[in-house]
Amino acid sequence: MQPCCAASLICFPEWFIGRHLGYQLNDTEKSMLDRTFKYLINSALAQPKVFTHRDFMPRNLMLVESEARLTPGIIDFQDAVYGPITYDVVSLFRDAFISWEEEQEIDWVVRYWEKARAAGLPVRADFGDFWRDYELMGLQRHLKVLGIFCRLKYRDGKEKYSEDLPRFMNYARKTAHRYVQLKPLLNLLDTLEGNTEQIGYRR
Repeated sequence: MQPCCAASLICFPEWFIGRHLGYQLNDTEKSMLDRTFKYLINSALAQPKVFTHRDFMPRNLMLVESEARLTPGIIDFQDAVYGPITYDVVSLFRDAFISWEEEQEIDWVVRYWEKARAAGLPVRADFGDFWRDYELMGLQRHLKVLGIFCRLKYRDGKEKYSEDLPRFMNYARKTAHRYVQLKPLLNLLDTLEGNTEQIGYRR
């Protein structure tokens, strides 16, 4: 199984763009999103693979007291699969509910990359290549979560998830701004943000 399947990305146009924003994509925008999704999926599939937790974030990490000492504990791992090596690290450092300054984030990711290389994990030999994989994997996840959080709100009545939608839009815009292949996506996000101002960004 792969955590980067196209089906998970469909939530973004259906639930975030259509249901939450009430925006109707035209044919050109639909084609652009299809190309963008393929680009992100191909990037993820080209990465070295390891076992991934798929929801590796601070809320699922805890300290457990065992034999008079604290040891790390991990919960909510029932969806673990074999997938891209950057999936868990970007889930941790571009969290759904907490954001850090980019300088701090880069420092942590460099430290992870160095320790992963020393441990023999299959990360890219060049940090710049690893960072690109990391950012594109994060973008795939953030677009997916924008849709999933809206689905949780409208289909399942879980209103609180929509409070963090601006965080994911910020993540997505930051990444799309950096890569020429993602300029069309950035243009769409600009359009969507204009639409959110008109409707008061429904939460």
